[in-house]
Amino acid sequence: MLTCVGYAASSPTSPLTPFAFERRDCGPLDVQIDITHCGVCHSDIHTARSEWGPASYPVVPGHEIVGRVSAVGRDVTRFKAGDLVGVGCMVDSCRSCASCEAGLEQYCDAGPTWTYNSPDTSFPVEGAHTYGGYSRAVVADEGFVLRIPENLDPAAAAPLLCAGITTWSPLAHWKIGVGHKVGVVGLGGLGHMAVKFAVALGAEVTLFTTSPGKIEDGKRLGAHRVVISRDSDAMAAEANRFDFILDAVSADHDINAYLALLKQDGHMVLVGLPEKPMSIGAFSLVAKRRSLAGSAIGGIQETQEMLDFCGKHNITSDIEVIRMDEINEAYDRVLRSDVKYRFVIDMASMPATLED
Repeated sequence: MLTCVGYAASSPTSPLTPFAFERRDCGPLDVQIDITHCGVCHSDIHTARSEWGPASYPVVPGHEIVGRVSAVGRDVTRFKAGDLVGVGCMVDSCRSCASCEAGLEQYCDAGPTWTYNSPDTSFPVEGAHTYGGYSRAVVADEGFVLRIPENLDPAAAAPLLCAGITTWSPLAHWKIGVGHKVGVVGLGGLGHMAVKFAVALGAEVTLFTTSPGKIEDGKRLGAHRVVISRDSDAMAAEANRFDFILDAVSADHDINAYLALLKQDGHMVLVGLPEKPMSIGAFSLVAKRRSLAGSAIGGIQETQEMLDFCGKHNITSDIEVIRMDEINEAYDRVLRSDVKYRFVIDMASMPATLED
């Protein structure tokens, strides 16, 4: 067994504190990674606080993992010691259902094995669950390990493993590119990546935000236009304009206002996860044969394609690097939307033992 130190929540209301645990030894197809950086996702907070259903405690969050390979199993062919690699939201799937065979492991019929808080059948103790990247090391099957381009800053590349692929996947699926008019709703951890990707793919990009203070930042990130969504006249002027709108907002909001901005046969895709059900007016959809869809992260092959695109175009997340012992303050700041636009933990700040 590999003994690790991580930071864990022991209950829905407890702060994250140092926690020692064991990972499995490196098996024949496993890659052992010394973690250098791990992004902080809002999903980490939801899970640690049992907001998406009861969690299995202790919870070690973290699914935006970047590090260097320290060891590989005897049958591993894709990686070697020293490689810069990443692990995202999944560490396994059934690999045999139609979704898995199509390279869409995130939609696995049996449900993927998530990087943390999932039953861990690979661990040699019955009833174990997975632990995430708020730790010094991780062991994962090579089929779920991703190659990070060496020209990218490892810290700024970490959020690509969730925020990046979550916004890339729908843009790729709907084949967004030159000639498309794209709207991005919300400029947060997801939205700022959506703007960068859509611009790099050649689309004309309009950012929709409730905050006039984000106009300058939206344009800095590449948005061609910024519309303040609280301005009813400005919104009315955008009616029937867009081929595609990506909604990256997790707070409650009226999506009918954005559906009205789509052209005939336009698509609106949700990647944000509001806590309350949305009310959708039928006429918002049927009037122009518009469609409303959702999208969740991306498969392993698609994630690698996204990372390679980022390496070619030098795209990373805008980040604020924190120490491990600043994680609880970071959670509070995420809830206040006080980050531009993703926290990343420097794992050099993680204690080697509980006594450190």
